[in-house]
Amino acid sequence: MSAYSGRHRPRYRQLLADIKEGQVDAVVVWHLDRLHRQPKELEEFFEVVDAAGLTELASVTGDTDLGTHDGRFMARIMGAVSRKESDDKSRRLRRKHLELAQAGKVSGGGTRPFGYEADRLTIRPSEARILSEAATRVLAGETLRSVCVDLEERGVHSVTGRTWAVTVLRTTLMSGRISGRREHQGEIVGPAEWPAIISPEQSDRLRALLGEPTRRTTRSARRYLLASMVYCHRCGEKLVSRPRADGRRRYVCAKGPGLAGCGSTTIVADELEALVVAGVLHRLDTPDLAATLRGEPADDHEDAAVENTIRTAEAQLDELADAYAQRRITMREWIKARDGIERTLTDARRQVNRRSGLAAVEPWLGQANLLRSQWADLPLSRQRAIVAYVLDRVTIGPARRGLNRFDPARVTPTWKA
Repeated sequence: MSAYSGRHRPRYRQLLADIKEGQVDAVVVWHLDRLHRQPKELEEFFEVVDAAGLTELASVTGDTDLGTHDGRFMARIMGAVSRKESDDKSRRLRRKHLELAQAGKVSGGGTRPFGYEADRLTIRPSEARILSEAATRVLAGETLRSVCVDLEERGVHSVTGRTWAVTVLRTTLMSGRISGRREHQGEIVGPAEWPAIISPEQSDRLRALLGEPTRRTTRSARRYLLASMVYCHRCGEKLVSRPRADGRRRYVCAKGPGLAGCGSTTIVADELEALVVAGVLHRLDTPDLAATLRGEPADDHEDAAVENTIRTAEAQLDELADAYAQRRITMREWIKARDGIERTLTDARRQVNRRSGLAAVEPWLGQANLLRSQWADLPLSRQRAIVAYVLDRVTIGPARRGLNRFDPARVTPTWKA
């Protein structure tokens, strides 16, 4: 392994252990810079060989006597020169990669990117359709996991022949490449020489949506359509999902250690969700609502401005953290500046989420009958995105004494649109 990279070198560590145990009485290397390129490692080596009484170090390109001050002096000089050569080479490579990125050129090798042929320039249509579909579905509110599960069921594999993992799909959809743009160290630097699979506007929205630090990338399967949307009339707390002993799903105002609920409200999930879905479909079929939502302009310039706001705010937070770490500002100054930047960041992310929510309902505006016929076949995450765009919350009122069936009169929805 490289003596420059700084990674753990198992065989080298074994060599030091053998020297300490007296199993080695001489070390032979091709050249000293093959043994060390980190001056700190060279000093550690001196300590080990001194303790073991080892004084002979031979290299194919010449001998160095570590038993003399002059020999060690030469070893230190050679190590410093080798380190400088490595640093110079690294700097040239970084500069070259930056030049290629700014010119929009292909660089690097390895596995071909999904959606493109081995030349990294030509689109592979069958895979491009998959990526375009996945981007649309995620922007419409589906989870990465549900898309991965669907691709697995359809027999669609990644370029390595493996099933899609959430992290791989997330990285692919966030990459600037699929929008025909060149990316360098996580930043978009300009247009690329290869064609795009999705639009830059879609890419910006995906990068903002999937790049949010608070976004959870691993979660258990959700079986409750209205999770976090149902509230108790009495205490105002959210009802939690909790099935009965027979497995029937319920929403419950939970009371107990760590729970703030009053424990007085319970409602069965199936009938509640069916009622709410009927209300959502009715509202989406309302001409006034359809006209209002369709009237919201899809301003690509606005999308780009929001994405730029997010990038700028994130960069400001990084700079602020560096300033505090270097003691250029106090904790009080850091908190005051951070709070303002985070408010800006939160507002921008809400705008992205709003646009993503609109994408969830756009195909069915004014066509509730079509959505009704397709509802059962939609993934739960897509259903939830549609409901969440229209519905703010559902408040569950008290049950009527002696009534042992579902009572719609207990349900009070609060609509967003």
